[in-house]
Amino acid sequence: MAATNDLTVLQFVTPSSTSFTTTPVLTARIHPLVIFNVCDCFVRRPDSAERVIGTLLGSILPDGTVDIRNSYAVPHNESSDQVAVDIDYHHNMLASHLKVNPKEVIVGWYSTGDGVNGGSALIHDFFAREVTNPIHLTVDTGFTNGEGTIKAYVSSNLSLGDRQLAAQFQEIPVDLRMVDAERVGYDVLKATAVDKLPNDMEGMEQTMERLLTLITDVYKYVDSVVEGQTSPDNNIGRFIAEAVASLPKLPPQVFDNLVNDSLQDQLLLLYLSSITRTQLSLAEKLNTAAQML
Repeated sequence: MAATNDLTVLQFVTPSSTSFTTTPVLTARIHPLVIFNVCDCFVRRPDSAERVIGTLLGSILPDGTVDIRNSYAVPHNESSDQVAVDIDYHHNMLASHLKVNPKEVIVGWYSTGDGVNGGSALIHDFFAREVTNPIHLTVDTGFTNGEGTIKAYVSSNLSLGDRQLAAQFQEIPVDLRMVDAERVGYDVLKATAVDKLPNDMEGMEQTMERLLTLITDVYKYVDSVVEGQTSPDNNIGRFIAEAVASLPKLPPQVFDNLVNDSLQDQLLLLYLSSITRTQLSLAEKLNTAAQML
């Protein structure tokens, strides 16, 4: 390796000194914090940078699933013939994260953009020296296909004898885990143009619409099975039974009262927060006027 300013130019290491895939990766389970971090780093990138890269942190589950829970950006420069990465910054950030949460280790790296390019093989080779069988996560922040596509890859070496010819990236399934509140923010990020961020009531409305759509799909599936149009699936039947059993057995009137009480509490909180903002704005204006006098 050769040092250039604060960055280190990456070079391929011969296959004899590099250890690659030992346990096949089945699925990449991604928490929404990782996606939000990637998007935030892309917005804050230097004007000359076409994409950003960073380190993925998490753990590997016994079934081979890679649970990606956190990430941080790594400064780099990229040209047509070489890639330079700030390795010291990467190691310092990793040491800081391990002090806070020792269970979150390096599981791979991410980059923005649609798919992989020539420089991705060099960067992946570097992370393969940090961890065995790293994950490469790509987030399409340019909305190439009209939405922010998220893909995950693993790599294997294509070699002829002792000579490494190329690195082959193979796509693996992605499992994006999030609750309803996080999904509202993710849906906003996926949209190419947003007039304004949804408030609490709009977010609740979108969640209820999504819930109603899911209930309608379940109704259609059950009717189709009963009429003999669809073959029954025991696993789906168990999921439906567990969902129905988890609902409280309340009379419709009592349930309506609970929903209305909760809605009134939400409206009261919105009203109080609006009054608080108004008082703060008025106090700020009075303070400014007093200082001018």
